[in-house]
Amino acid sequence: MNNIRAASVQFQHLPSDKPANLNKIRAFVEKAAARQVKLIAFPEMCITGYWHVRKLSREDVDGLAEPIPSGPSTRLLLSLSREHEMTVGAGLLERGEDGSLYNSYVVAMPDGRAACHRKLHAFEGPYMKSGDDYTVFDIPGGCRVGVLICYDNNIIENARMTALMGAEILLAPHQTGGCRSRSPRAMGAIDPVLWERRREDPAAIEAELSGPKGRAWLMRWLPARAHDNGMFLIFSNGVGTDDDEVRTGNAMILDPYGEILVETGKADDDMVVADLDAEILATSSGRRWLKARRPELYAPLSIRTGKERDTRSVRFED
Repeated sequence: MNNIRAASVQFQHLPSDKPANLNKIRAFVEKAAARQVKLIAFPEMCITGYWHVRKLSREDVDGLAEPIPSGPSTRLLLSLSREHEMTVGAGLLERGEDGSLYNSYVVAMPDGRAACHRKLHAFEGPYMKSGDDYTVFDIPGGCRVGVLICYDNNIIENARMTALMGAEILLAPHQTGGCRSRSPRAMGAIDPVLWERRREDPAAIEAELSGPKGRAWLMRWLPARAHDNGMFLIFSNGVGTDDDEVRTGNAMILDPYGEILVETGKADDDMVVADLDAEILATSSGRRWLKARRPELYAPLSIRTGKERDTRSVRFED
């Protein structure tokens, strides 16, 4: 891996308003270019909107979805990438060649390539299909990048597989925080009135964003994905009202030791930028631990226990 300057963005998308959301993406890419950023990550499904999708008919979801890479949103991302010589990742609804619908993440590169990751654990309504492949690829500038979307990151095997495939940087786009849960110690809903009054009382909403419904919940597990696998991790997230929930932002970039290089706690659209120092990869704990693996012991990991269930049911229990 070579050194690279990276950015992570949080912003409040508008439901089903792709032109407005793409305009925000364009504006952030331009700001990042002025700071010589070469890799930027935007949130999960930020182009199409996210949580309202579960309430749409299949016809309406299909109307929002686009093919990748031939769809207009991917073409725009590729154009921005070429114009600013920057690798750009953003999430949207994908329509596969067979008509299947996916929660996907496009990574547009200045050389004209577009990588696509389909969320492995999709639950955004009954019409969404989960992907079946890990996504790891090289970007211009000499870095190897992997992608895991939101819930994908909660399953520890996914991060380990991505690292084993050579990922040095993990893009982790989310729409999380402020989620309702049956577990009394896993996030929880945020009063939308606090978001609506963020200008008058920023301290109240920022306390929620940084507390157990947001950043404090992330700190229980997110740094471990970077640390245990020796990867830089770029966490991007929505912020603000998302249908009947409030996303908590907390865009951040972590190093391979799980240390936070930069983060934001703003109750607003925001971007954070950090220089990723390739030299610390080789000496990170996670990289050394990968060398100490004994794969012959791990065969049971690939055998079903009978307790596995579809993410759509599991998501609302934990």
